[in-house]
Amino acid sequence: MTDIPRPRKAPQQARSRNTVDVILEATARVFAQHGYAGTNTNLIAEKAGISVGSLYQYFPHKDALIAALHQRHAEQVQQAIETVLAQPVEPTLAGHIGAMVRALLAAHLLEPALHKMLEQQFPYFDAPQSENETDLSIFKRVRTLLDDWRADIVPRDLDLATWVILRIMQSMVHAAVIDAPPFATSDIEVAIIDAVMGYLSYRPASTH
Repeated sequence: MTDIPRPRKAPQQARSRNTVDVILEATARVFAQHGYAGTNTNLIAEKAGISVGSLYQYFPHKDALIAALHQRHAEQVQQAIETVLAQPVEPTLAGHIGAMVRALLAAHLLEPALHKMLEQQFPYFDAPQSENETDLSIFKRVRTLLDDWRADIVPRDLDLATWVILRIMQSMVHAAVIDAPPFATSDIEVAIIDAVMGYLSYRPASTH
C-alpha cells in the first residue's frame, strides 16, 4: 500500500487556515493547467502570492499537496451533501436521493480537469474510505437517511445498502466527469437516481 503524503503541519489559527486554503486553490489551478510534470512548488507559491518558504511550512512537496487536494475534494462532497439535505426537498425517498445525486454531480463538476487528473493519475494518494473521517461522515449521513425511510426500502441490511448506493452514485458520477459521455447531465442524473431507487425497491420475483 502506498504511504499517503501528509502535510508538514496542520493550520491552527484562522490566518493559517486561510493561507492553506489559498495554497490549495492555487495548487488546484496549477495542476489543472500544467499537469503533474509541469507543476512545481515555486509555481504554486507564485500563483498563491506567497513565498515558497511559506508553502513549505505546511507542505513538504507537491505529492503532499495532491493528497491534500483529495481530502479537500472529499470535504467539498460532504459539504454539498449536507447543504442539500438540510434544505427542503420533495418529501419522498426518491426526492432525497435525487437531491443527493445533484449535489454529487455539482461537487464533481466544480473542477473536472483537476478531478480527472487526481482520479486517473493519483488515486493511491486518496485515503481509504474506512480511514477517512469525511468519507465516514458521508456514510453515516446516508445511513441515517435510509433509516428515516426504512419502511420504503427492501434491503434489510442498511449498512450494506448504504455502501451499495454510495458505490452506485460515486462510480457513475466519476464516470460522468472523468470520461464524459455524450449525454445531457440531466439525463445522467435521472439514470443514477433510477439505478439507486431500483436497487432500494427491488423485490425478486417469487420462484413458487
